[in-house]
Amino acid sequence: MPPSTTRKPLVLLTVCVAVLAINIDTTIVNVALPTLGRELDASTRDLLWIVDGYNLSFAALVLAMGSLSDRWGRRPALLTGLGGFALASGVAALVDSSEALIALRFVMGTCAALIFPTTLSIIANAFPERRERAAALGLWGAAVGVGVAAGPVSGGVLLEHFTWHAVFWAMVPVAAVAMGLTLAFVPESRDPSVPALDRTGLAVSVAALGLLTYSVIEAPERGWSSTPTVLGLIVAAVLLVAFVVHERRTPHPMLDVTLFRDRRFSAAAVAVTISFFALFGFIFLITQYFQFVRDFSALGTGARILPVATSIAIASIVGGLLAPRVGTKAVVTVGMTLLGSSFLWISTVAVDAPYPTVIVPQMLLMGTGLGLISTPATESILQVLPPARAGIGSAVNDATRELGGPLGVAVIGSLFSSLYADRLVEALGQVPGGPGAADLDAAAESVAVADALAAADPRLLDGVNEAFLLGLHTGCLVIGTMCLMGAVFSLVALPGRRFAQQVQARVEAETGTDAGELTAANLPG
Repeated sequence: MPPSTTRKPLVLLTVCVAVLAINIDTTIVNVALPTLGRELDASTRDLLWIVDGYNLSFAALVLAMGSLSDRWGRRPALLTGLGGFALASGVAALVDSSEALIALRFVMGTCAALIFPTTLSIIANAFPERRERAAALGLWGAAVGVGVAAGPVSGGVLLEHFTWHAVFWAMVPVAAVAMGLTLAFVPESRDPSVPALDRTGLAVSVAALGLLTYSVIEAPERGWSSTPTVLGLIVAAVLLVAFVVHERRTPHPMLDVTLFRDRRFSAAAVAVTISFFALFGFIFLITQYFQFVRDFSALGTGARILPVATSIAIASIVGGLLAPRVGTKAVVTVGMTLLGSSFLWISTVAVDAPYPTVIVPQMLLMGTGLGLISTPATESILQVLPPARAGIGSAVNDATRELGGPLGVAVIGSLFSSLYADRLVEALGQVPGGPGAADLDAAAESVAVADALAAADPRLLDGVNEAFLLGLHTGCLVIGTMCLMGAVFSLVALPGRRFAQQVQARVEAETGTDAGELTAANLPG
């Protein structure tokens, strides 16, 4: 049963604290990578997996965990995930090797995969009325967006005053607070009719999502056309097809794949994937721009990303309020258009672009677009399923986010790296008495090395910045174009208000239920 009216805000506070913690953890480690490299003697590959080990296990397991939370119960699932997350974070702060830290990042990602869909399904069960639920999802979406964007800020503040261990210690009290709130305020809910666990579907989905995410993460290092990358993507595609075939044939599927025939479900999932592709691609590019081109510190870099976090928070709430009134199609399409426009604008940024008058407006435009997409698209996905099966719908929503993010980093990072390296070699090779072949190769592989060379020889600075901006501009141009294509797709594919009225009339005619009594699960967006 839904909690009482007086407890609902406390339930919402609980899930927002939980998602804030696990989403901060997706990006907080980024600003600590140089320190981790020095103090743990970690290679570039080690640092990559310190970041992406979390994302890989998160993405691979989130679909399975959403199904399991429906079966086990959302309250114990949330407590288990938060407890494991807190424990793994505390142990991570004590290790002294990169190998141990990578292993613990996988554990933290596994716990996050259990927490994330459970929070959404708790909202779906606690807020059955559509407008009430849309407002709750707005605050949930704000916590998600703020967590991702505020990670670099939090990491910069902690590194300014403490050692890298504080980056992991900081997650422990946040998770502990969320556990206390869960025990005090979150009611138990589960799907009473959930069938026996689809073990085959569980195994195939984990293998498919895990291999897909792993291949995407490794692609920039191995090359997109390399045999391991191509083979990994092909096998992942085969496993996904096998998963769909199995789920269609089994009498009790983990995921009813026919849900994707519903435009509320499939089109909204595409919108979420594109938006997180854009957000993670942006964070990858902008943190390097601020640190290497503008010479800002880790703390200064994190602080300058705050406009994104702030605008995502505000727009997520506004989007949740607008969707029931003007329709999901309108809000998501506008959000995609704003998001695409912001990246096309960023693709023209100069080396010395004024931060207050150029970069801040760009970030505000981007954050507003992201916020307007996130909440209505999430609500659209949840509307397709009854509250009892909210866990699996939440997991699909979360899986699209967790795949879109690493994909954005991998694709944009690979594009940036290749363009940057080619232009850098060309530009620095023309400088009389410039760097030798070994230094040039090292600079082409690492922006940090190129930045150090330019600091030692100012004649190289223009060439380094020119190469960096080429990669930045092209990456933003690709993201912007993809977002505008997503806007067109949302306009065509997402159902509008007329569709909602037709479905509402049909349900009333078939059931005799008055329009005012229809729940959110019956109404399309």
